[in-house]
Amino acid sequence: MKTKYDVVVIGFGKAGKTLAAKLGKNGKNVALIEKDANMYGGTCINVGCIPSKRLITDSLNAPKGEFSLKSEYYRNAIDEKRKLTAALRKANYDKLAQSGVDIIDGIASFTNENHISVQTNDGIRSIEAEQFVINTGSAPVIPKIDGLTESQNVYVAETIMDLEELPSSLTVVGGGYIGLEFASMYANFGSRVTIIQRGNIFLPKEDEDISESIREVLEAKGVQIITGAKTTKIQDGSLYYDANGESHVLKGDAILLATGRMPNTDGLGCENAGIALTSRGAVVTDEHLRTTANHIWAAGDVCGNLMFTYISLDDSRIILDDMNGNGKRTTENRGAFSYSVFIDPPFSRVGMSEKEAEDAQIEYHVTNLPANSIPKAKVLRETEGMLKAIIAEDGTILGAELFCAESPEIINLIKLAMDHQLKAETIGDFIFTHPTISESLNDLFSNAK
Repeated sequence: MKTKYDVVVIGFGKAGKTLAAKLGKNGKNVALIEKDANMYGGTCINVGCIPSKRLITDSLNAPKGEFSLKSEYYRNAIDEKRKLTAALRKANYDKLAQSGVDIIDGIASFTNENHISVQTNDGIRSIEAEQFVINTGSAPVIPKIDGLTESQNVYVAETIMDLEELPSSLTVVGGGYIGLEFASMYANFGSRVTIIQRGNIFLPKEDEDISESIREVLEAKGVQIITGAKTTKIQDGSLYYDANGESHVLKGDAILLATGRMPNTDGLGCENAGIALTSRGAVVTDEHLRTTANHIWAAGDVCGNLMFTYISLDDSRIILDDMNGNGKRTTENRGAFSYSVFIDPPFSRVGMSEKEAEDAQIEYHVTNLPANSIPKAKVLRETEGMLKAIIAEDGTILGAELFCAESPEIINLIKLAMDHQLKAETIGDFIFTHPTISESLNDLFSNAK
């Protein structure tokens, strides 16, 4: 049993497994510590992106008619989701093992800057390493609500995807992106969905025309959205809240808490290794993702910044580059940031919104395009939504907001253009294949000349 390694990675997430595999193939003596055998491969493939998007896709084909038919279809979708995640979990484990990486099941905690203690089923192992990478991810924020811990029908995103019975009614606490995805999905499956959020403004980070368009589409599905509401109690399947000076109650079969995520550093013993944490428990890192301990890096959600799998993947590139002594890749030069929200239709954004450009006092103009003007959208029978671009006076693309079919694919084209300083006119004149959603960018950017 080895007690010393070149590199120890704590956590089987996207950055951790990618780094471990590459370092192992390059001849490094590497160990990866994972506390939960059901999380081989990380959050994304087990309880995050992949299973949720699989269920979202299945929800689009849910049958109409009797609720019993919808429930049976939903149970089959959950079963197929489990088969998918199990296969991916095995594939991720096998790939890492074949790279020469030692996979250790256990809970790691730093005892000093060069040693960790790992609690395994066989006892405690003390492991020494020259370098460490922290990739322990994040955990759901659980708000303090009276009666929450006693209730049997309260879920978070990870646990609701194992709920075998389709709830006839679902209350989603939180109007953020995760909450919206599950609200849209369960509405498609056939649940009666209510979103309740504390803030008065729906999707406050987005421009008002975009947020209103998203709200209209959700409400057309039957999703009720209640803003400016404070949840006060959960009891016997009912959620109690105050709004506009009055008390209300929502009865339902299930409650989903979608109130954000927090870095997972509890019990890691960072203080023993000289690793600084923020007030929210995130690991403090520099532009190379080094912690305050020079030979220890952190990647992914645990850094408390952009909690997305593809950011975690890019974190692995930055760390590997730094480990190899190059140091050219940093968090400061990875270009425009894009993201997608997989509601129906999906919403995707890159760069600045209109209000952000206005706040920055940048001279700009806006181009808009209704989704129902796109030929491919009509072919797909998915004509809801709108497209919007923010363009500087010199033709530089400041940002784009796409609320339309296939937007998660199209947004990457705009990010690529922004990263390589292509002007809006270049996209406006580009020759796209037909019929495609991407050719809508011709029209969207046609007024940018």
